[in-house]
Amino acid sequence: MGIGFNVGGNQDSSYLFQSLSSSGGMGNLNFLSDYASIKNGSYGKLMKTYYGASKDSSTVTASKKSSSNSVLDKILEEKKNPKVSKEAQKANADLTTGLSSLNSTVSALQSDKTYTDTANGQSASAKVVSAMKDFVANYNDVVSAAKNSTLTSKTAYVANMMGNTAASADKLAEIGITVNSNGTLELNESKLKAADVSKVQELFSANDIMSYGSKIASRVKFAGGATSTEATDSTETSSTTASGAAGLKADSKALASDDLYKKITDKDGNEKYDVDKIFATAKSFVGNYNSMFSTAESSTNSGVLSNLSYIREKTAHNADALKQFGISVDAKGKMTIDEDTFKKSDMSKVQAFFKDYGSSIATNASLVDYYMTTQANASSGYTSAGEYNVQGNSRYADTM
Repeated sequence: MGIGFNVGGNQDSSYLFQSLSSSGGMGNLNFLSDYASIKNGSYGKLMKTYYGASKDSSTVTASKKSSSNSVLDKILEEKKNPKVSKEAQKANADLTTGLSSLNSTVSALQSDKTYTDTANGQSASAKVVSAMKDFVANYNDVVSAAKNSTLTSKTAYVANMMGNTAASADKLAEIGITVNSNGTLELNESKLKAADVSKVQELFSANDIMSYGSKIASRVKFAGGATSTEATDSTETSSTTASGAAGLKADSKALASDDLYKKITDKDGNEKYDVDKIFATAKSFVGNYNSMFSTAESSTNSGVLSNLSYIREKTAHNADALKQFGISVDAKGKMTIDEDTFKKSDMSKVQAFFKDYGSSIATNASLVDYYMTTQANASSGYTSAGEYNVQGNSRYADTM
């Protein structure tokens, strides 16, 4: 259950009964013995012998067989779909509530208002300490609830959030936050008060998509911690985002193709790249990229949000390479393209770069389009590890 629960692959039906071995009791041992009999065939032989002696009572025999099968089916069904314990139910409720509270406290730490003195005399330092105390408390509540929760669609993102926190342990320590061995946080209030407020603001910056605060905010939102206001999404927004995603997919595939870079012969008989055509495709790519992101923030669909996050991270990791071709990415993830720089670039290098980057972006853009247009309210395409599970859908299979 919850964080750390991992079901391996290729297991036979005996997996359904494994939990009984640790629960104790003669009833469980008898059950395992019965199951072994069923598995090795002795139970089947016994049933044949018993019913073979009652051939003349076909109606009674059929009834007994039906009853036996019903009992076995019921037992198997209960093992496949166990009832959620009261402890797990409470953890599920606490996790849902905790994620909503954590979303609010992260938002407070990303707000510029938290880092400015107020007219009533409250200092920015005092406001930061108060917000950080709430953050640590809510963060710990979420971690504790996730460990006993059965909501794997949420706990997967909590685990991811904890991974990001562990990776930022040194930076957090500088402002008085220690990451404990069990994943919870501990606040040294004195050290936080002594820290530079600007350092806290930078760590939680909403203007930097790769900041610790932005990463935590995205994971909390993916897990379902968005407020009701943030959850509002219109048909127009969905349509615009899907359109931008479809366009981005097409442009990405074009920039990764060989056809776009086929050389043309000029009036003097010289072969050269059709730079104007390549630039037009790159410019369209930038436009669709920004269009998709500008309207996607209101979506609460995990498929949309996860793939947008993957695209942003891939772009951030390739920011320097893109800049060589005149494509810049600002702190908020928005792209711009400089025509002169792009047209002066070596088109063979542009092609080589987009062979990898463009193909990868096309895959995620295709999935954003798929979720926005055909499964706007679905999230079943994701595994408990928060990874996408491709199921051969013809709409996007050609991008894989």
